[in-house]
Amino acid sequence: MRTTRVGVLAIIAVGTVGLATVGMSPASAQAGGRHDLHGSRPAWQTNPKFEKTGTVAKSKQVTAKVWLGANNGSDLAALAQSVSDPTSANYEQFLTHDQYVAKFAPTQAQVAQVKSWLTGDGLTVTSVGSDNHYVAVSGTAAEVSKAFGTTMSTYKFDGGTVQAPDSTLSVPNSVTAPVLAITGLTPAGHTVQPQQQPQDLGAPAGFVNATPCSAYYGQKLATTLPKFQGKTLPYSVCGYTPAQLRGTYGVGRGQTGEGQTVAIVDAFDSSTLAADASTYAKRHGDPALKRGQFSDLSFPEGASTASADPIGDCGGNGWYGEQALDVEAVHGMATGANIQYVGAASCFDDDLLASLSKIVSINKASVISNSWGEPTVIANDPADNCTTDTPCLTLDQSTIDAYESIFQQGAVQGIGFYFSSGDDGDELANAGYIHPDYPAGDPWVTAVGGTALGVTKANTRQFETGWGTHKFSLTADGTSWDPASETWLYGAGGGFSQLFDEPAYQRGVVRQNPTGGRAVPDIAMDADPTTGMLVGETQDFELPSVFGPAGVHYGEYRVGGTSLASPLLAGVQAVAQQRAHGRIGFANPLIYSLAKTTSSFYDPATKGPDAGNIRSDYTNGYNPADGLLYTVRTFDQDSSLNVNRGWDDVTGVGTVTGTYLDKLASRRHGH
Repeated sequence: MRTTRVGVLAIIAVGTVGLATVGMSPASAQAGGRHDLHGSRPAWQTNPKFEKTGTVAKSKQVTAKVWLGANNGSDLAALAQSVSDPTSANYEQFLTHDQYVAKFAPTQAQVAQVKSWLTGDGLTVTSVGSDNHYVAVSGTAAEVSKAFGTTMSTYKFDGGTVQAPDSTLSVPNSVTAPVLAITGLTPAGHTVQPQQQPQDLGAPAGFVNATPCSAYYGQKLATTLPKFQGKTLPYSVCGYTPAQLRGTYGVGRGQTGEGQTVAIVDAFDSSTLAADASTYAKRHGDPALKRGQFSDLSFPEGASTASADPIGDCGGNGWYGEQALDVEAVHGMATGANIQYVGAASCFDDDLLASLSKIVSINKASVISNSWGEPTVIANDPADNCTTDTPCLTLDQSTIDAYESIFQQGAVQGIGFYFSSGDDGDELANAGYIHPDYPAGDPWVTAVGGTALGVTKANTRQFETGWGTHKFSLTADGTSWDPASETWLYGAGGGFSQLFDEPAYQRGVVRQNPTGGRAVPDIAMDADPTTGMLVGETQDFELPSVFGPAGVHYGEYRVGGTSLASPLLAGVQAVAQQRAHGRIGFANPLIYSLAKTTSSFYDPATKGPDAGNIRSDYTNGYNPADGLLYTVRTFDQDSSLNVNRGWDDVTGVGTVTGTYLDKLASRRHGH
């Protein structure tokens, strides 16, 4: 997962909250029979550097979603904790979807009340979300301003102009439905990005791994290249296959995840996603996707209602490689599991929330993998007054409340959410401020960190350590590795939240917590691109390669990031549920319980045999005609984050093993 800040930010007011109760945000009364919607105004508007330039034309069309929280929100939070806690008598007593709707979902009468308010102010209701999570509307800027008690205004930002409400939003006192958030009023909101660079929405640009590379760790040594730190290094792996990763992480024969469903959320939808996954599986000795095993439920509300540029704002077809990685990693670890792909119509919260909402409403998938996220603080953008003295937030509390309403519904239904922890280490280099990403940093989800992994010829673990990469290039004469070329590239995300208190399930395992905040990540899997997985997708090859002539066709390449770690773990969890004959649900309390009492996890605290590997790249990206480039890619150098014994901020409690799967199976059988 590669995260990139896009859009307007909010000046941070540092504080902490715990496992928040959704639908209970404090509201303040105002004149005129309305009450403020807590946390709905971007605080950046109070900064004089953000110059208000005028008001939005009254006739301009605007879209939004009004998000509704659960009825009895405090009861929902308590139940979500209870059914997820292995020490609770209520453990794993999950609700059916119908039971959730009857007990907690906003009622039809409440939706009618909200619709009456909105249409009464001139807005058009375009849809109602699954389980009445939201009411989507469209209308003019004048109608939106009236409905939400604000004025849609324009602001100078980042060399251009953006629109946003100029005050905290408000709701009529006559509306008693639990309104949580109103999203979509500004296109400059919280967005997420995939690893690839923005491109058109056709097939993504092709890429081919260069040779030499190793079929398994250490197979080929770079004997013709200079030593690094006095040692001849191996060439990086060509890309692990699913069989190699299943063997390493203890997934045995016959353990396929059959009967389980894993959902995947990304932005957009590649037309070749399922076909590429089947081609990839067959090329590497696994069964292709069977009829009915893969379902594509993308764009649950149709085209995006956000005013988003799919390329400039969201990275375009850079998401296609993310989708291929996610589907192929899940299928590779759990070849019998069903896969539900629910692509969001954009990279904006509006649309990502709609996809998550759809999944929990269908309630078929019990494991949801998400390889996306965003830094929550920016402090290295002085042009927008985001500095270490005035750090800026990228999302508001009301949006967090909307996410948590879905996470808690999932928990009571036995659905677990897994999020990549990020690829920018502590975020200091990327965002100028040390903090974990969101949603990975939310205490209601499982944050998946990353490792560098060595797999033997026999498909077993040779070593596993933290993912964090420094890059060294050859000197001009090719006789040594130039120390002046050293650059930190990337590493697993982690750290301690200033938005959320440390949850109870982490106490006693996270032994040193400098902020008292939620610690990230929870667990880890292979993520280092140097030791990554081979992935296949349809690409646009500008030049001939080992996969064929120039043109649009299938090809493969090695890829990593915590974008790999999350779907790998999701596949393992599907296998665990198959063996246990039931859902795990929100896994964190169980993970930390196992970490306290058993040796279920591999602790990556021991360094590997090498400081790093040699990576070969074709100069032209496709073939050796223009020569090769060689670089050293190091292991276990992750910004200020460090791998230690026990829990650490790179790998969490460690990585999964066969013992982990055994413990989950025996635990469930004995429950």
